[in-house]
Amino acid sequence: MRAVIQRVARASVKVGEEVVSSIGRGVCVFVGISRDDKDDDIEYIVRKILNVRLFASENKRWDKSVKDEGLEILCVSQFTLYGFLKAKIRMLMFKFFSVFEPPDLKESVKRQNFANESPAEERKEVRRNGKNFGV
Repeated sequence: MRAVIQRVARASVKVGEEVVSSIGRGVCVFVGISRDDKDDDIEYIVRKILNVRLFASENKRWDKSVKDEGLEILCVSQFTLYGFLKAKIRMLMFKFFSVFEPPDLKESVKRQNFANESPAEERKEVRRNGKNFGV
């Protein structure tokens, strides 16, 4: 499983001219799911996305997570991260919804439009057993 996490001031997904999903300040997560990914990988990547420290506190630049700050998440299926699509995106979304209260998390699979808050970007990958975590 691969996730590209981008800190955003705002993000939206459009189909044609219609905005189908949008968030304010938070993170936009592009998720690619591999054929070999297991349920443990989904649980692991959800924990990592919710807890990765991308936001500043008063004393430190990289100190707070999206969960700490109570910000929003836009999760976008990005099958091109692996080059094929797998149905486990639904499992990922259900896991996010069980941990993070809607409307803080919004799902979309169409054209993206986002404004980066800064050049902060985090790339994460989980392989098979949920224990290998790399950039």
